[in-house]
This record gives sequence, structure tokens and C-alpha cells, in this order.
Amino acid sequence: MKRKLGGGGGGGWGGTKMGFGRRLPEFITGSSSNKFTVTAAAAFIVLSLVLIATVCSPISYLPLKFALSGTKPPEQTCESREQRSSYLKHRSPELPPYLLSKLQEYERRHRRCGPLSESFNTTSPLGTHNDSAGGDCKFVVYTPSQGLGNRILGLTSTFLFALLTDRVLLVDFSADMGELFCEPFPNSTWLLPGNFPFRSDFYGGWFRDTYSYGKLLEKKEKTASDSSSSSSPSPSSSSPWNSTLLQIFLDDKYSEYDKLFFKDENQGFLEKIPWLVLISDGYFIPCLFQMQYFRSELDKLFPNKSTVFHQLGNYLLAPSNQAWSLITKFYDAHLAKAEQRIGIQIRVFDPEATPTPLVMKQILSCTETRRILPRSRQSNETSKAVLVASLSSEFYQGIKNRYGGRSGGGEIGVYQASHEETQQSYKSSHNMKAWADIYLLSMSDVLVTSGMSTFGYVAAGIGGVRPWIVTFPDPKDHPDVPGWAAVCERAVNLEPCFHFPPWFAYPDEQGTASGGAGLVNRCEDVPWGLKLVDGRNRTELQ
Repeated sequence: MKRKLGGGGGGGWGGTKMGFGRRLPEFITGSSSNKFTVTAAAAFIVLSLVLIATVCSPISYLPLKFALSGTKPPEQTCESREQRSSYLKHRSPELPPYLLSKLQEYERRHRRCGPLSESFNTTSPLGTHNDSAGGDCKFVVYTPSQGLGNRILGLTSTFLFALLTDRVLLVDFSADMGELFCEPFPNSTWLLPGNFPFRSDFYGGWFRDTYSYGKLLEKKEKTASDSSSSSSPSPSSSSPWNSTLLQIFLDDKYSEYDKLFFKDENQGFLEKIPWLVLISDGYFIPCLFQMQYFRSELDKLFPNKSTVFHQLGNYLLAPSNQAWSLITKFYDAHLAKAEQRIGIQIRVFDPEATPTPLVMKQILSCTETRRILPRSRQSNETSKAVLVASLSSEFYQGIKNRYGGRSGGGEIGVYQASHEETQQSYKSSHNMKAWADIYLLSMSDVLVTSGMSTFGYVAAGIGGVRPWIVTFPDPKDHPDVPGWAAVCERAVNLEPCFHFPPWFAYPDEQGTASGGAGLVNRCEDVPWGLKLVDGRNRTELQ
């Protein structure tokens, strides 16, 4: 069973300070001494009602210790939002006006409906839905899986889905991601409360069998007597899910029925469900662009299709103060003084098929052929800082032995922030180091990444640096086959690749996907994957 899963404390795109408290009526705070009796009586009534509601309600998430005392939690700032513009050299300076207005609208909705709001307690996935208070609030709960790069791509995709469907995004983070990010939405939280119903069962087989939309479609097809019946199940009082909660399973192991989420005709039904629990480990945004249901809105949100992840990722994901401290200390100590910063991200999926010597040969061939690094120490003219991000220390040592030290007119320093040797996706300290590595890579002037690596996709997208992608040869090819080094190519844009799209999303022979109008094509590094492209093809960023 896959398990995943964080939060932090922050503001909006521009570094707004965030406070979690709400202003309470004067009669609760007792600000007038001549009304003490009325105030005390009213406070007692309010306290009693709150406590009764807390006991009787199936879920209650209000921060009572602050609400009842009339005080606010300490304000928290997000240092990375205030400082990162001086580190991310290629970041897009501003958001498109329509996207900015939609994000502001979303922030208001999140404050009104999120876990720190009163209406949140009236909107329950257990079947009760108070139309007078929280009935217009709908939610999508993101439950991550696999490594940090996969989780970030799935999280960003789910946020766009929430933006398109007027839902509130909540994240099911556990301890292994709990300290990575600042809170993205001012005066609110995106963390799913710990006592949320079924939270511990999201990955359980019975939960999937009972609440999965794909499973419901599969069961309907198996029991249908009329082949012309609708592909979407209809809400029924006899249904075990009671039409208030569904799971959307978009993990790489998803079934043909799960993939029908990307069919236009099914979105109208899902729009009626107040609670969706979405499991994803990939960047499924290319498939959203192929859906006519969302297409016109997406065109308005993103005039440039080459920077969708760059814009959403920078809005949504800011390193927590703890992570930012690690990032800036390393950057200032090792990378800041160089005239050029070069990031090299190396991910080996199959060490037996692609042994270290072969990978090193490819990396060196790429960096030297593309003149990213000099062919010899004597040919270097500018000072360079090379950051090697890899689970292994062997690549760092190999590159340091070849380039490290003073050469010609400039110095080449080779550095590595961490090397965990093995991926430990469910360990908090491991994910903190991984997030620091991703952000340090994003601060590069030139970036070299490994094909198929979601880690590399995120670093390039956050930083706005169009990377050189090194794709390893097929394992059956001999490393000395002529032309093997030609697998180093520049990415067409900043967009990540969606590794496992549904069969109906693939482009035709002319390169156009059904419904995509030329906006989706196959990936450079993953022939079976899909990525967004733009009519202009290349982003205006680096």
C-alpha cells in the first residue's frame, strides 16, 4: 500500500503576512465594563452552544482555544516569499490578470469554506450538508503518493482542478511532509484536519471499492442491462456513498474506468459531489487541457501554455522557514559568488541497466558538447559553481575530480548538498533534503536533468529554467554505439511530462491529441507521455 504525505505557515504570491485568528463580536470579548452581566451571560450561552455542537457534530475543527479567548495565534511570516525573487533568476515577473483574479477569488473562497471557517463544520462528508451556511462549499482532498517530485506535480494538478471547479483544496499531509511548505492561502489553512472521517482509510481497499468513482463505473457496466445507459452513475439514497463523497484515483496504477475521469461527459456528475478525495502521483494537467469542459476557462487562465506549472507552482509552493534556512545557507556559502551556477540532477532508475560509468559518460558528454562545462580545466574563463543533486555521492566525486579547482581564468567549484543513497519518500528528514535540493537546482542559470525524473521537472518549472534533458540509452544498446550521446537535448518548454495518460489522450499521426487542438504532444524524454506545448513552442523564459 502506497503512503505519502505536510504544511507550513505563509501568505500569498506577494509575501502577505498571515494570521489565523478571526475577529470576534464585542460581547464575547467583554470590552465594555458596564455591560458585564449581559456579556458574561451571552458568553456563557455561546460557550455552551459551541461545546454542545462540538460534542454532537460528527466533525468539528474550529480552533476553540483561540475563539473562546478572543485572541489570535501568533502571526507567522513566510520568509521565502519575501526573499525568493532575488534567488530565482528566471521567474516570471507577474501572473496573467485573469489568473490573478481567479486566485484572489479562490483565496476568498478558501477563507470562507476552509478548516478555520465556521461553515466548514456544517459541510460534512458523512451525509449532512447545511445549505444555509456551507452548502455552496465543495472540496477536493489531495492525497499524495510516491516520491516528492510526484507529489508536488499531483498537488499542483489537483489545485488547478479545484480552481476550475470552484472547490476548496485540502491536503492530506502526514509527518513526512509536515514541515516543507508555507501555508499558501492567507488567513486560512490547507491542512486536512486529523480527525477527518475516513482519513486513515483513504488508501484502503474497502474505501476504494466503496467510494471510488472508477469502481462505481465498473460496477455499473457489469450490472447494466441496457448498453445505452449513461456512463455516469446516478445518486441514489440506497448508495453506500450517499452522494456526498467520492474517490478519484489517478495514480499510475489507475484502471481504464478511473481514466474516464478525463471524459467530458462525466464532469457534470462529479460537479454535484461535495467531497472528492483525489489520489495522484503525476502531472495530469495536459489531460485537463484536452477536455472541452474546461478548455475555454483554461485558455483565459493561461495565455502561455508553456508556463502553467511555473506559475501555479510558484504561487502554491513556497519553502517553509525551516527549509528556506537550509536552502539559503547552502546557496550563500557555495553558490552565490560564482559568475554562473550550473545544476546537474542525476536520477538512476535501474543501476544494472545504466551503471555509474555509463551515466557519467553521458553527463560529461552532454555538458561538454553543449558547452555547459569546459572540455578541460584550462579552457574555462568564468567562475562556475556546479551543484550535483543525486542520491549517490559517486557522481559528485566524479564531476569534482574532473572539473574541481582553479582552471584557466575561472574557478569551478563542485558541490553536493546531500546524498541519501536510497530514496526514503516516507521519511521527514529525507523529504526536507529533497525539497532543498529541488529549490537549489531551481536557482541555477543552466540546468541539466535526467529523463523521466519528476524531481527534475519540478526544479526546472519552479526556477523557470528550460533544462537540458539527458535520456539514458536503451539497456540493450552498447554504450559505445555511435550516436548514443545525442540523447542530450533542450526541453521544448518548462512543462512537466504526464507519464501515464489515458489511451484516448494520445496524439494522432499529425501530433494533435483528440480535443487538444495541438496543445498536447509527446514528451522529449518519455515517448508514451504527454506534455503541454504552445503555438510559440518555446517559453519566453530561459
